[in-house]
Amino acid sequence: MDWDKLRIFHAVADAGSLTHAGDVLHLSQSAVSRQVRALEESLDTTLFHRHARGLILTEQGELLFEATKSMNNRLEAAAARIRDSEEEVFGVLRVTTTTGFGTLWLAPRLPKLYAKYPDLKIELMLEERVLDLPMREADVAIRMKEPSQADLIRRRLMNIRMRLYATPEYLSMNGTPQRMSEISAHRLIAQNPNTPQVAAGADLVQRLMEYEIRSTLTVNNYFGVLQAVLNHLGIGVLPDYLTADFPHLVRVLPDVESEEVPVFLAYPEELRQSKRVAAFRDFVSEEIASYRKRQLREEAA
Repeated sequence: MDWDKLRIFHAVADAGSLTHAGDVLHLSQSAVSRQVRALEESLDTTLFHRHARGLILTEQGELLFEATKSMNNRLEAAAARIRDSEEEVFGVLRVTTTTGFGTLWLAPRLPKLYAKYPDLKIELMLEERVLDLPMREADVAIRMKEPSQADLIRRRLMNIRMRLYATPEYLSMNGTPQRMSEISAHRLIAQNPNTPQVAAGADLVQRLMEYEIRSTLTVNNYFGVLQAVLNHLGIGVLPDYLTADFPHLVRVLPDVESEEVPVFLAYPEELRQSKRVAAFRDFVSEEIASYRKRQLREEAA
């Protein structure tokens, strides 16, 4: 298969337009169109449905686009590795983690990383789906369980637990429960049980719901749970790593918590020598160490 035609097909599929793809590739629309038609003829299939508003991939086109997307990701990663110098950190680094951890813990700390490496370009992909690192859907992952994929370098960063938190304002207006049975008189804010989440958090919510709680608010990620808690809507089930950045939150029922949840950082074996990955790994490790020290001080106080 002609690599140049595949490159042009990928650009067209990504842009959804011959004109936009031509702008990216610095080719005329007619040249792009000829290459796409030639590829279709060589494969004896139709790759695009053509209509007035643009192009839509056919089922066969979708299959080919998945293949070219994987190839493109690998080529970009290879190019970035080649460009990595011995002393500089720059280029694109694709990081994936959960919505809650990414928005509430990682993103607020990234200014420190950019201050040290201003030429770094981070693509932060926040989703509960576990991306395939060996297939280069991402360069680095931070996940709430040990990755099972092969050919990965993995490092255990810390353990977290899900606990109950509320604002002083909410507790002042509604009282502070002293035992589990009293939670039924409060509004419980938690992740929706039907959304992907760590089992320990779901188990804790299930235990709490046994007390016939009269009012609940469920959200599909911890960022939403936190916003509801900060607006004094009730008592929220939240990961304990939030305490460093939201010290005013009050822990409710201190003896109630989930089982430990391990947090792992992982990246493909082939990126072992990447300066970008090493810089990000060391940055996260340093921030975790700083967080642990503050946590120990707070627990000792």
